[in-house]
Amino acid sequence: MIYDIAIAEKKYQMELDRPNGGWSCRLNGRDVEADAVLVRPGVLSLRLANRSYEVKGERLAGGWRIWIGDESFDLEVRDPRSLRSRTRVSDEHGARKLTAPMPGKVVRILRTEGAQVEAGDGIMVVEAMKMQNEVKSPKKGTVQRLLVSQGAAVNAGDVLAIVD
Repeated sequence: MIYDIAIAEKKYQMELDRPNGGWSCRLNGRDVEADAVLVRPGVLSLRLANRSYEVKGERLAGGWRIWIGDESFDLEVRDPRSLRSRTRVSDEHGARKLTAPMPGKVVRILRTEGAQVEAGDGIMVVEAMKMQNEVKSPKKGTVQRLLVSQGAAVNAGDVLAIVD
């Protein structure tokens, strides 16, 4: 599998293969010793060239934001062979449902119904296991409906709000 990756506007090409049950990784044509384990949802234990990292991630409208230690980076991953990696015109048209990324509790509502938002603006904050995750607008538009209130318990996949 070959992926085009952009981290903090630096571009890389990563080739992953799993020949004998372990991972083989080439970064920009250079072999890199790598292994990764999903510790819990949104947290990856990553080993690169005998150094270990805890990587936390949050899905955004245009990609991901990851944290390694105290530093955060914007990350975009594309599979050049995948239709899913291409921009779709239909994504900007029509109402979009915002869903809970994990089970948790709504700790803060950041926008009210009728508020104008830009893509990536925070709509609400959901807390799970003492980590707060901002649920962001996937597009420019208006917050049509808020389907939960502050303090509500939510399950992964529950619809929290609608942006049109």
